[in-house]
Amino acid sequence: MSESQPVLGVVLAHGEMARGLVDAVSRIAGMERTAMVAVSNEGRSPEKLEEEIDGMIGDRPAVIFTDMHTGSCALVARLACREHRDRAILFGTNLAMLLDFVFHRDLPLRELVPRLLAKGRESVRSLPETVSHADTPVSR
Repeated sequence: MSESQPVLGVVLAHGEMARGLVDAVSRIAGMERTAMVAVSNEGRSPEKLEEEIDGMIGDRPAVIFTDMHTGSCALVARLACREHRDRAILFGTNLAMLLDFVFHRDLPLRELVPRLLAKGRESVRSLPETVSHADTPVSR
């Protein structure tokens, strides 16, 4: 892996979510088409999806963004990264995280990943804000 190569973003999600997120980032940031790709798990086995993602990434450094930390997308992301030190996974992806990614994808993974996690967490808020600090679960 060449650290000077920009990191590729692979957004892997259920249904049309990945395409929607990548489309939103493109419209907001005007990103170049090679920065990020959208992949849906729809109609593909985990093995086929892993093969497809490996082909997209090749030998470039990459971050795979998934919608959840469990489920088929998370499993495929783990499989696609298991033998690659130049790949990382971020679970629970949001738009703020992806926008920060396109503007900072020239950073090495060891700097980029913590930055993206912080940006994603920082963007999750509630109103009133005091609700976001509750330690007890909300009952129904």
